[in-house]
Amino acid sequence: MTIHPTVAAVTDRIRARSGPSRSAYLERLTAAAQRKPGAERMGCANVAHAFAGMPVNDKLKVVTEKALNIGIVTAYNDMLSAHTPMQTYPDIVKAEARRHGATAQVAGGVPAMCDGVTQGTPGMELSLFSRDVIAMATAVALSHDMFDAALMLGVCDKIVPGLLIGALQFGHLPTVFVPAGPMPTGLSNNAKSKVREQAAQGLVGRTELLQAESAAYHAPGTCTFYGTANSNQMLLEAMGLHVPGTAFVAPGGAMRDELTREATRTVLADVKAKRYAPIGHVVDERCIVNAMVALLATGGSTNHLIHWVAVASAAGIVIDWDDFSALSDVVPTLSHVYPNGSADVNQFQAAGGPGFIIRELLDAGFMHADVLTVRPGGLREFAGEPALVGDTLTWNTVLESKDTTIVRPASNPFSPTGGLKLLKGNLGRSVIKASAVPDDRHIIEAPIRLFDSQEALHVAFNAGELNRDVVCVVRWQGPQANGMPELHKLTPPLAVLQGKGYRVALVTDGRMSGASGKVPAAIHVSPEALAGGPLAKLLDGDVVRLDAVAGTLQALVPDAEWDARPLATMPEALRVANGFGMGRELFSGMRRNALTAEQGALSWV
Repeated sequence: MTIHPTVAAVTDRIRARSGPSRSAYLERLTAAAQRKPGAERMGCANVAHAFAGMPVNDKLKVVTEKALNIGIVTAYNDMLSAHTPMQTYPDIVKAEARRHGATAQVAGGVPAMCDGVTQGTPGMELSLFSRDVIAMATAVALSHDMFDAALMLGVCDKIVPGLLIGALQFGHLPTVFVPAGPMPTGLSNNAKSKVREQAAQGLVGRTELLQAESAAYHAPGTCTFYGTANSNQMLLEAMGLHVPGTAFVAPGGAMRDELTREATRTVLADVKAKRYAPIGHVVDERCIVNAMVALLATGGSTNHLIHWVAVASAAGIVIDWDDFSALSDVVPTLSHVYPNGSADVNQFQAAGGPGFIIRELLDAGFMHADVLTVRPGGLREFAGEPALVGDTLTWNTVLESKDTTIVRPASNPFSPTGGLKLLKGNLGRSVIKASAVPDDRHIIEAPIRLFDSQEALHVAFNAGELNRDVVCVVRWQGPQANGMPELHKLTPPLAVLQGKGYRVALVTDGRMSGASGKVPAAIHVSPEALAGGPLAKLLDGDVVRLDAVAGTLQALVPDAEWDARPLATMPEALRVANGFGMGRELFSGMRRNALTAEQGALSWV
C-alpha cells in the first residue's frame, strides 16, 4: 500500500528538520555498539562487583561461557495497580533466560507515582517531572554497562515515556517493553462520572463516592479508560516495541506469563541472530510518525503531545504540534473508547484491539510498514492477536471488527479526521481533544472567569457564581509555574454546568489528559502564563472564543488594547506555596529549566 501523501510529507519534513541531531545521535549509538561486551571490556574488579550477587551457575555462564546478559529495568511498586503484577516478572525473565543459555539481572528500579492517588494534591505537582526522574533512573540502571539487551517493565502515564527516554540513551541495546495489562471491567466510566457529578452538587456523600470509585478501580492492572497509560500501550504496539498484541492482555494467568517469557526470547533472538535492531534504530522518524498516527486514530491522551516530543528528542528527532495537526487532518478516528465513547479498554481489546487498528492503518496507507521492530516480521506482526494453544503462543490476524460501535475499519471511520486539534490565536498555542466533545460544543464564546488554582474554581462553583455561559481560565499551571499538574478535579463541576445547559469551556496552561470528558478544554496553552504567555494578559470579563472547527483560541479584545496590556505576575503567595512541601523543593531546578509544553517540557536541556 502506498503511504498517504500527508503522512509521507510530515515524515519527510521531520527527517529534514532532524538531520543534524539524528546523525549525531546515530554516531554515538554506533560507537557504543562497536565496543566489546561488558564482561570482556570492564576491569576484573568491575566484573566481580557486577556478578557477585548472581547464582554461581549464572556467574559461570557470563564469565566463562560469555553468555548474553539482559538488564531488567522495573517500575514495580504496590502503589500502582497497573504495576503490582510486575513483582514476579524478574523471576520469570531470569528463568526463561537460563533456558536459552543466557542470564538476566535487575539493573535497577525506577520511581513510579500514581496520578490517581496524587490527583488534586501537592504531590501531583511532581507528576510531569517524574518522567525525567524515571529517564535518569533508567540511565543510572543501564550505566552499569554490563548488558547485551534490556527489558523495560512499565505501563503508566509518565513511566513508559521516562523508560523510553532513558532506554534511548543506550540506543545500541536491543530493548523490549513488557506491560501487565488492564484490570477487569468494574463500574463503568459513565456511571463513575455520574456519581462524581452528583458529589460535586452535594447530592451524594463521601461514602457513596468512595463506593463508586472503589468499584471502578478494584483490582491489579491498568485503569480501564483510554487515558495516558493505555495510550502508552497502543503507541508501543505501533512502534513495534512490544511482543505483538501484548498491550491489553489481562494480568495473571498462563497467557500473560507466556507473553513475558516471549519478551525474553524476543530480545535474546535479536542478539543471537545478529539482527541489528537496537532501540535507537527502531525508533526513527517513521516509527515516531507511526506512534503519532496511532494516537490520533484512537483518540488517545493529549499528554502524548508533550511526552512524545520528549521521546523523539531523546532519539535526535524533532517534532512539534504542527506535525500532529497535519496528521490529524487526514488520519481517521477508528475507535471509540472512553472518554471518546462508552467502551473501556477490555471491550476495545475484545472488539479487535491494537491488532485491528494497526492492520487497518497499514492497509489504508496511514502507517509506515517498512520499519524495524523488535520482531523480524516487522510491523505486520503487530496486526495479530496472541493466542495460547497448549503451551505455544500463536497469533491470529484480526480481520474484522467484532463490534463496530467500538472499532471500525478505515473505510467507515467514526470520523474522517483524528481526535486531537491544534488551536492557535492571540492566547497562544494549545490542544483540544475534540473527539471527546459533542459537535455542538466545538465552538464556545463567552465571558471568562479567571482563576489561579483548581481550588478557587471549586469555591466559585459551590457559591453558584458559575451558573452562566462561561469560559473558565485557570492559569499559573504550566511546567515552570508548578510542574504542570493534571487538573482532573475540574471535570465534575464543569460537567455539571454543561449538564445544566450552560455553554462552558476550560482554558489552561495545565494538563487535563482525557479527564476533560465532554467539556471543551483548551489545554497546554503555550507559552505558559509564568513565562510571559498571553494568558497573563487576560482580565475577568474578557470574551474568549474557543473554536475547535477553525482551530482558533482568541481573546476578543481590540488589537491595540491587547498589545498595550501589561502581563500579570503570578501571586507571590502562590509561588511560595508551589515551591515547598511534598518534596517540591527538590524539583525547583526542573521547574526553572523547563521548556514549553510544545517542546516536551524538557527539564534536562
